[in-house]
Amino acid sequence: MKIMDYHYDTPSSSSHSNHSLQLAGSTSLSSQRSLLSVPSLNSHNLNHLHTSHLITTLKSHNTSSYTSSLTLFGKFLLTGSSDREITTWNITTSDEQNSTNKVVAGKGAVKSLVIQSNIHTNTNTLFSAHQDHKIRVWKLTNDQKYTHLATLPTLGDRASKILIPKNHVQIRRHKKCTWVHHVDTVSSLALSKDGTLLYSVSWDRTIKIWRTKDFTCLESITNAHDDAINAVVVSYDGVVYSGSADKRIKVWKNLQHDEKHKQKHCLVDTLEKHNSGINALVLSSDESVLYSGACDRSILVWEKDDDADADDDDDDGKMVVVGALRGHTNSILCLAVVWDLLCSGSADKTIRIWRGVGRDYCCLSVLEGHQGSIKCLTAVVENCDDNSESEEASFLVYSSSLDCDIKVWQIFVPAM
Repeated sequence: MKIMDYHYDTPSSSSHSNHSLQLAGSTSLSSQRSLLSVPSLNSHNLNHLHTSHLITTLKSHNTSSYTSSLTLFGKFLLTGSSDREITTWNITTSDEQNSTNKVVAGKGAVKSLVIQSNIHTNTNTLFSAHQDHKIRVWKLTNDQKYTHLATLPTLGDRASKILIPKNHVQIRRHKKCTWVHHVDTVSSLALSKDGTLLYSVSWDRTIKIWRTKDFTCLESITNAHDDAINAVVVSYDGVVYSGSADKRIKVWKNLQHDEKHKQKHCLVDTLEKHNSGINALVLSSDESVLYSGACDRSILVWEKDDDADADDDDDDGKMVVVGALRGHTNSILCLAVVWDLLCSGSADKTIRIWRGVGRDYCCLSVLEGHQGSIKCLTAVVENCDDNSESEEASFLVYSSSLDCDIKVWQIFVPAM
C-alpha cells in the first residue's frame, strides 16, 4: 500500500519511492497518532479462553524478496512476491519447503491476487496486479501450473481505443494514453460476487472495471480519490468500497440501469473519520460491517446506517462509524476476516485476532514472531462443525512480513 503523498503528474516516481520505504522496514512506515474522537469498542468482558501457536514457517529460496500478496485456493496457498514471482505452496504437507510451482511476470512487486472459479466450466482463473501498472490473467491447471491468458489492457482493447481522440487522457504535461491504461502501480483487485466483473484500483487514483469474460475494460473512474488508492472490496449486492491515502473511504454503486446516470458506477457516499491514509478494507462474513485499517493505528468499525430513509428500498451501502479497535502501536497494513474473527497486521510486527459480540470486541490473541512489518494476511476455517460435540473452533492464519517469511498460525477459540 502507499502511505505517502501521490503526485499524478509523475506516476513512476511514486512507485519507486514507496518501494524504497517498504524495504526499509517498519521505522519508515508512517504512523500517526491514534484517533481520539472515535470511541473504543475494546472490551475485557468477553470469554478469553483461546489458544494460538505457530505451526510452521515457509521460506522462499530467494531471501532478498518478501511476499506482497496472499490468497488461498483449496489446499494451496498462492503468494506474490516483491520480485515479481507468483508461487504455489501445498499447505497440506508438513515440508517447510513445499513450493510446487512458480512463474515470473512483469516488473516489481505482485500487489494483489484474486481467483475466479467457474463451477460450470470447471476452470480457475487467477488475476494478478503488478507494480508495472499491468494486470495479468492466468489459467490455473489441476496440477497448479500457470498458463498466461492475457495482460490487461489487452492489445485488442488498446487498438480499439487508440484512434479515437476522446479515448485519450492526459497523464503528464506532454504525454497521453488511452483511458483503459493504469499509469501507476495496480494496488488491489476485487471480483464481483458473480465473477463477471473485476475491479482494479491504482496509485494513479483511478478505479477500472473489467469484464472477466473477454477482459475488456468497461469503465474507468478518473480521479476517484485525491490520492493513491490502496484497497477495494465489493459486497454481494455490488456495492464497491475503495480506501485511499487521502484518508477517505468512498462508496460506489453500479447504476447502469438508471437512465439519469451516464456513468455506470456513481459515488453514493464518502466515509471520513480516519486522520491518515487508509491501507486496508475488509467486510465481515455477513457483510453487515466494514473494517478499515490506516496509518493512525486504529481499525474503524462501520455499520449500515439504521437512520437511513426507511422508505428507500435501494440499499446504497451507506455506513456510519460505530467505534475503533485499538492495540496496535504502528500503522495497520492489512486485514482479513474468517468466520466471526477479524485479523489485523501492523507495522508493529504483530498480528491481532479480534472477536466481536454485537459492538463489544476483545483481542483474543497477539501473534508475535515476525521480525518485520506484516504485509498481508489470509485465513481459513480449519474445524468449525456446529453438529460436533467439540466446544472449540479452529482456524489457520497465514501471514507474510518484510522479514521475507510466511508464517502459519493455528487459532482455537470457543464455539459460540
